[in-house]
Amino acid sequence: MEEFKENVAVKSGSNLDEETLFVVSQTFKALGDPTRIRILNLLFQREYSVNDIAETLGIRQSTVSQQLRFLKNLRLVKYRREGTTLYYSHDDDHVMSVLKLTIDHASHN
Repeated sequence: MEEFKENVAVKSGSNLDEETLFVVSQTFKALGDPTRIRILNLLFQREYSVNDIAETLGIRQSTVSQQLRFLKNLRLVKYRREGTTLYYSHDDDHVMSVLKLTIDHASHN
């Protein structure tokens, strides 16, 4: 935790370039949507196909596909193809750590 504080202090003392600001804001935008949070939380456990995600979360397959496309464009998820099926998994341990910490924080009473 001390290392994290030191890194935050170093970053906060410097000016952030436009690309970094954009990526950070898009990442928080991704984490600001309940459906995307549910998908990422599910993918934290293991990889899932689009159909499996839709069935597990009780949402339409088209909605899942749209959200996965958004997350993939941010490189927060990746996929592998097996035949005609795409299996998705998370692709950014840093963002997943932030998500887990935030969920833990929200669950803390």
